[in-house]
Amino acid sequence: MSSPLEKARLAPDSMKARILAAARRLFGGYGYQGTTTRMIAHDVGIDISTLYYHWGEKQDLYEAVIMDLNDEIQLKLKEVEKIVHGKSVAIRLEVAIDMISDYLFDNPEVSNLILYRYFSKNKDEFGIDIHVPGYISNIAVAMGLAMDKKSISVQAKARVLAVWNSVFNFISGETYFRPMLDVDRKKYIELVKETLKFILIPAFTRLD
Repeated sequence: MSSPLEKARLAPDSMKARILAAARRLFGGYGYQGTTTRMIAHDVGIDISTLYYHWGEKQDLYEAVIMDLNDEIQLKLKEVEKIVHGKSVAIRLEVAIDMISDYLFDNPEVSNLILYRYFSKNKDEFGIDIHVPGYISNIAVAMGLAMDKKSISVQAKARVLAVWNSVFNFISGETYFRPMLDVDRKKYIELVKETLKFILIPAFTRLD
């Protein structure tokens, strides 16, 4: 039998999908502890019993959000890897920065959810986590920092984490950083990409 998440994916206009989208947005804005099922139900415009009927408890819905997020990021990384395969490190980074930045700016809750999980004091209460180590390995191989996932050095992982965290901080910190730069959102996104390329491409090509 299909899971609630599978049903939501198959029917993007269904009530299950609407609840999932609202939950993802609110968990990304307020974290697990700061989000209630009542908030999610109110956002969708339904009563609380309808939410429980479709998704069960708050933790069930949160875990579905995280599973959906994991799969979505994995698909995005595979899309990037397919495009940059065989290219120079400079081109790989340029394309990856553009694609990942566009994806994260279009879905700011992704960065927020991952950062919330980094710093959450309640990680052990969940049966599922965001697959950051797997993402790091995939990026390291795609960037040519390792031949395969079994031979990734600690230094390579640290360098990928530097890239990963730089992007996340620019995305999640937009409401704080953008007024400091006094630019509109379009210009801010351009500046973020330009800055990441300015810092990261010379650093990685020096190692090529």
